[in-house]
Amino acid sequence: METIQEDSMTIPFGAKHLVAVLSIPANASDVQTAVILTHGAGGDMNFKHLVSLAHALSSNGLLCLRFTCKGLNLVYRVKAYNAVWEYLKSLEKFTIRNIFLGGRSMGSRAASALARQLSGGSEDALQGLVCLSFPLHPPGLTHTHRQRSEDLRALPKEVPVLFLSGTADNMCEKVLLDDVLKEMKSPATVHWIEGGSHGLTVKGRAEESVLDEVNSHVISWILEHT
Repeated sequence: METIQEDSMTIPFGAKHLVAVLSIPANASDVQTAVILTHGAGGDMNFKHLVSLAHALSSNGLLCLRFTCKGLNLVYRVKAYNAVWEYLKSLEKFTIRNIFLGGRSMGSRAASALARQLSGGSEDALQGLVCLSFPLHPPGLTHTHRQRSEDLRALPKEVPVLFLSGTADNMCEKVLLDDVLKEMKSPATVHWIEGGSHGLTVKGRAEESVLDEVNSHVISWILEHT
């Protein structure tokens, strides 16, 4: 695995700033692919799963920018995500040609909404979407899955999607996600973590083992789509 460095930064967002960390691979001068990651409704960019994935991506030659955006308003979070997208594209020290949007839980909803917006224009840097524990519905409220999957179903076939969810996730019933996949125009791949909860914890299994499984699937999928 390659040596990486991490740079902390603040990203302009209206009158505010978003805190972020850029994980840079050793071959920084050659890197052309970047991944943006953000957290769920709680926590921040230092959520262990995001940090682990960011380090794994960078160790495999990919740039990774993760950021914190507090708040439960999806529209606000999508605007923040767009500010991060624009900031990443403006970095002159890198020649970034491919960008993947990613997030965990609510962060993946923001990522999918932005992917839908960007795919409707002339943006060609967008290469795909990574959804970790996509919250298809609140616990017990499965009827909301149609509204929460609207952005996913509207994505064009040029934007592939990777889902990683636990089979015991009470916010993503497998049968409902399967129904959404049938309606999506985008080529979608789902990797189910056996026994995984919404937080991707698996009873009786070491956390690092689960993280390794998630990271390896994300990296393999991204490399297949660049």
